[in-house]
Amino acid sequence: MERGTNSQASSGPSYEVFLSFRGPDTRHGFTDCLYHGMVAAGILVFRDDESLRVGERIGGELLRAIENSKIYIPIFSTNYASSHWCLRELAYMVECASKLNGNKEILPIFFDVEPVDVKLKTNLYRQNLSQIQKTFRTEVKSWEKALIDVGKRKGWNLKKDEGQGNLIHSVIQAVLAKLNVSYKNVTEHLVGVDDRVEAIIKMLDVKSDSVQFLAIHGMGGVGKTTLAKVVFNRLSSQFQGCNFLSDVRESSERHGLVYLQKQLLSKFLDSGSVNQIYDVDGGINMIKRVLCNKKVLIVLDDIDEDKQLKSVAAKENWFGSGSRIIITTRYKNVLMIDGESIGEGPLKSANISTYEVQEMEFHHALKLFSRHAFRRETPPDDYVSLSEKVVSTLGKLPLALEVTGSSLSSKSQEFWVDTLKKLEKAPSKEVQKTLMITYERLDDAQRQVFLDIACFFVNEDKTYPFYMWDDCECFPNNTIEVLCLMSLIKIKDGNTFWMHDQVRDLGRAIVREENFKDPCERSRVWNPREALSILKQKEV
Repeated sequence: MERGTNSQASSGPSYEVFLSFRGPDTRHGFTDCLYHGMVAAGILVFRDDESLRVGERIGGELLRAIENSKIYIPIFSTNYASSHWCLRELAYMVECASKLNGNKEILPIFFDVEPVDVKLKTNLYRQNLSQIQKTFRTEVKSWEKALIDVGKRKGWNLKKDEGQGNLIHSVIQAVLAKLNVSYKNVTEHLVGVDDRVEAIIKMLDVKSDSVQFLAIHGMGGVGKTTLAKVVFNRLSSQFQGCNFLSDVRESSERHGLVYLQKQLLSKFLDSGSVNQIYDVDGGINMIKRVLCNKKVLIVLDDIDEDKQLKSVAAKENWFGSGSRIIITTRYKNVLMIDGESIGEGPLKSANISTYEVQEMEFHHALKLFSRHAFRRETPPDDYVSLSEKVVSTLGKLPLALEVTGSSLSSKSQEFWVDTLKKLEKAPSKEVQKTLMITYERLDDAQRQVFLDIACFFVNEDKTYPFYMWDDCECFPNNTIEVLCLMSLIKIKDGNTFWMHDQVRDLGRAIVREENFKDPCERSRVWNPREALSILKQKEV
């Protein structure tokens, strides 16, 4: 880029990308399109005089802009090496990149030139350098070295008469990946996730050109979102575009389906285009038009209704070849693509798979709990027994382990004992809040059956309570299927109810709160001593 005289670098704003180009060659064509494409993608780009402060000398602000940028993109055109300002920029970029040991990166674009030209193996740039040799004798050697250095780096090649749109998109996506714009923050206390992540990545089979859907499902607080974030971070650089839609359930409830569609497209379009969506059908049409030829990675986190999925990712042909759509949900009954729904097994479509997140293994659960409670891998000797009891009571549920571990940090053993007694009666408030989201989705008959199982029938045969529920018009066949689909219960060994300890304790806490002081006034009594006390009172 040709600019005015040099000076000492002055203070200035930080940029993410510094574009270096020779104005007469590309300013009003390729560079202009690339610049506006990056700005639309939310990238902070330094380009030309509009980025300089009025009244400051250009050279100083130029040097500061290079120092404060993270990625350098020199656009090598036919006459790039004839500009001493372009060459000074390039030399300073190489100097800054070498000083910071890889914290800054140079991504060259070869615009109607070849890398061999830039590496000075042809006459093109050699002639340019020879023409300015006399005027800038002391600097030419460093410029030659910089050209050879950057010419060896991997970049993009583009001819003048070729279409520029695909290359510009490729550059923008590469920059976003380098900047980790799509990176999702994950807790530093990750335990026992490696095998699960590897299993999910294997199921996704990113080398396949087909469009694949994967549903990560399980009860609330079991770690679905964390797994999805780790997988997203691992794979995002392998796709042309990525987006992680967090809290789809909450966003949909607060803002509606059109808002979800706009969120999805916000990573692929500028805000002006996104704001042209006025209804769900319009959003669907735009998603299909924009993403049908793009290889994308999309995560839809915490979906709870099939209408959400149908509004943003209903069919494989909405997305380009090789795309991957990951869904996290606690409700297996929302997993419908092209009208095919999941039962107890995998979906019928070969391109749709499911991964159920199970509770943690005990040694991993104890390690996770210890990290939050003690900031170490294992409990101190005098807390081992208490820690193991707490972990067992919490049912090896990651959310419960993290919340309870943090609340017990630096507390006395007496406080631990009291907390354990409370946990044996009901989950912590934060865990209850998470699990209640599912409970509140049940209708009255489904709630009654859920509470019956939590209080009386965990690990019991389902045959006899079915008769009772049938007489009470609770529609047991339908209701049990719903409870299974919502990850509240499972049927083990074909005929036995199973429920996670934290879910069981939630159900019992709901019944207990019907009348906290007097068990006689509750709808259910499962404690033998309380039942005997009630019978004695009734007898009197």
